[in-house]
Amino acid sequence: MASPQQVTELLLSWSQGRTSALEELMPLVHNELQRLAHRYMASQRPGHTLQTTALVNEAYLRLVDCSRVGWQNRAHFFAVSAQLMRRILVDFARSRGYQKRGACVRPLSLENSPDIFQKTDPDVVAVDDALNALAAIDRRKSQVIELRFFGGLTAEETAEVLKVSPDTVLRDWRLAKVWLHRELSRGEPHDA
Repeated sequence: MASPQQVTELLLSWSQGRTSALEELMPLVHNELQRLAHRYMASQRPGHTLQTTALVNEAYLRLVDCSRVGWQNRAHFFAVSAQLMRRILVDFARSRGYQKRGACVRPLSLENSPDIFQKTDPDVVAVDDALNALAAIDRRKSQVIELRFFGGLTAEETAEVLKVSPDTVLRDWRLAKVWLHRELSRGEPHDA
């Protein structure tokens, strides 16, 4: 298992143009990317045609295009990876029109911490739309939800990525969960 410092050094090297750093980095972060993808896929409807490995592979392809990102550290890398995986699943759902057909969606409860996806099968498109609406009002709160909820980052890691205190992250987390819960409990489809 690679140290966070080793991952950060490879990320910085990669963002400075050393393409071989990405080849060195991927084996070190592969298991964590698999865990992240598995977490996302566990929340999807039964019989979803996209598999965990395909999600990791698609995220990898998109990460290759992110070589110009000014990587901060390991937490930043996984935050971007989580965002890419979320975007892939949303694009996949939108392309199949799941939102318009209902897709056997159960309501999303944000009462629990990031483990919420283990207990529900949320409409990924509705969550994405709600997060986009929250971002229009308060971008940082939306980022906190994305990093913690989707990325599985701790409050401390989220604070590091956003350059705020862990207390600010926890406060934003509580407020954003309440806001999202209200938005998603309305039961109305969000416009794409």
